[in-house]
Amino acid sequence: MSKQSVVTCLDKKYPSQLLHLAAPPIALFYQGDLSLLERKMISVVGGRKTSVLAKKVVHHLLAPVVEAGVLIVSSCAKGINTYAHQAAINYSGKTIAVIGTGMNKVYPEENRALQAEIGKNHLLLSEFLPDTGPKKYHFPMRNRLIAALSEGTCVIEAREKSGSLITVQHALELGKPIFSVPGNILTEHSKGSHQLIQDGAVCAVSGQDILAELKE
Repeated sequence: MSKQSVVTCLDKKYPSQLLHLAAPPIALFYQGDLSLLERKMISVVGGRKTSVLAKKVVHHLLAPVVEAGVLIVSSCAKGINTYAHQAAINYSGKTIAVIGTGMNKVYPEENRALQAEIGKNHLLLSEFLPDTGPKKYHFPMRNRLIAALSEGTCVIEAREKSGSLITVQHALELGKPIFSVPGNILTEHSKGSHQLIQDGAVCAVSGQDILAELKE
């Protein structure tokens, strides 16, 4: 496992994207390659309880995005976020995980190996002290960082009151584009995603839809 380090808002290596937030973190703890913050990136967020096709959808959508050199940012949460990190890794890309705990904690526990892999070969970020455990209010804080770091946010299988919609709200406040992937209208899995499309989000049915918007 790579060494943990810290970067403060006074350092040149501090991600300038975060300075656009109303309350940027004074310091970020990190593990891995901090230079990845200089790459073009999108955030991918969505539901924890996913449909049987969710993983295939994520990989189908993100394969061309990753292969085009775009980095994937997410949170190591269950479901869509986990699939997004895995897609980046599987297609030989890079990924950043912004976690809602300290660096010495893993949540959810089932993602221990994934978090270790990201910290070793990619980039793991947290604004919390290393031994801080998960708290409910940590996750909206984490989501604002995910939105700020990326050039756009892609939503997959967000239910009507999905926590991933908090990331969307932060992204909108920062003037970032929103991509939403349509799903099965007969289930609740994508009800929030469909509402985003109706509200004007880019309807993303392929990775090219994302890449085209990022080029503009």
